[in-house]
Amino acid sequence: MLVRGVRVLRWMRWYVRELTDESAYDRYVAHVRKDHPDAPAPSRRTFERERTDRQEADPRQGFRCC
Repeated sequence: MLVRGVRVLRWMRWYVRELTDESAYDRYVAHVRKDHPDAPAPSRRTFERERTDRQEADPRQGFRCC
């Protein structure tokens, strides 16, 4: 019973991270390490700033009302 509860909580955490795109940084770092092993991975702050700048520059990338 406890194992099932832990599995459900892990699934819920994964789902929320995917839904809110919080896992985008983790996916990007994995990509950089796999495909560009000599390139340094940016900090999370740098990644988020660049992603926000890209979204604001191109309205097709996402919608930001405020």
